[in-house]
Amino acid sequence: MKKLSALFTVGALALTLGACSGSNAPAASSDKASTASSADASTSELTTLTVGATTSPHGIILEEAKPLLAEKGINLEIVEFSDYPNINPSTSDGSLDANYFQHEPYLISYDGDNKYAEGDEGYLVSAGAIHYEPLGIYSAKHASIDEIEDGAQVVVPNDATNEARALYLLEDQGWITLSDDATISTATIYDIVDNPKNLDIVEVAADQIASKLPDIDFGVINGNYALTSGVTDKLLVTEADDSEAAQTYQNIIAVKESRKDDPAIQALVEVLKSDEIRDFITNEFEGAAVPAK
Repeated sequence: MKKLSALFTVGALALTLGACSGSNAPAASSDKASTASSADASTSELTTLTVGATTSPHGIILEEAKPLLAEKGINLEIVEFSDYPNINPSTSDGSLDANYFQHEPYLISYDGDNKYAEGDEGYLVSAGAIHYEPLGIYSAKHASIDEIEDGAQVVVPNDATNEARALYLLEDQGWITLSDDATISTATIYDIVDNPKNLDIVEVAADQIASKLPDIDFGVINGNYALTSGVTDKLLVTEADDSEAAQTYQNIIAVKESRKDDPAIQALVEVLKSDEIRDFITNEFEGAAVPAK
């Protein structure tokens, strides 16, 4: 894995150093003053766009996009969050111009939970899909999914959305069969109607599965957690890029409905969908994140 880009950290600290006084203090040269004045003027001509994001891969992708946006007259400020539930409210109240951390089903759930409807001030919408973080089957003990044995322990995420996706991924490998009533967003272990290898399927919090890899046979892990945990080299197989999950759970730029057609927002989406950023996502994240189609 390449060394990942350093991220812009929000909350600049103002530090005032004691200054020398008196006539012996050197005066700034006219050349330096002119250069500083030009730099200030150049910065002031840029439109500032403040975007909230989680660190990986979202913040890393935004950092890569900064110079491309500067060429379009936009100064991108990245506000990094470690606690993602706070990002949407900060977008709804206008503290952020946009955010980049979620898929559309999560956004729809946020609007519904907060009783936001079309036309409401805090109502958020997607301005465009940027990338997809496929769930993958990872293992520290096995080099291939073909090494699955009777009674093997397989750990899946315990939250509704990711558990359903994980079970469909297991079904795609022929390890289990789900009932006809199951769906990509609702399936649980109780929908398993056939488990020919008697797999021990254990539900665990999604962000904890990577740490358990040394002690289990296989774990189904979200791409972002695989990246932050440094286990991408243990990836065996992922959801297909033409799967229902890949289409449903693409990560988006979310904005207030009233900002969707803002030129700066459109420029942000355009840059993030550009060939330069698509290539960066493909090369940087090695399958843990892939460009949206």
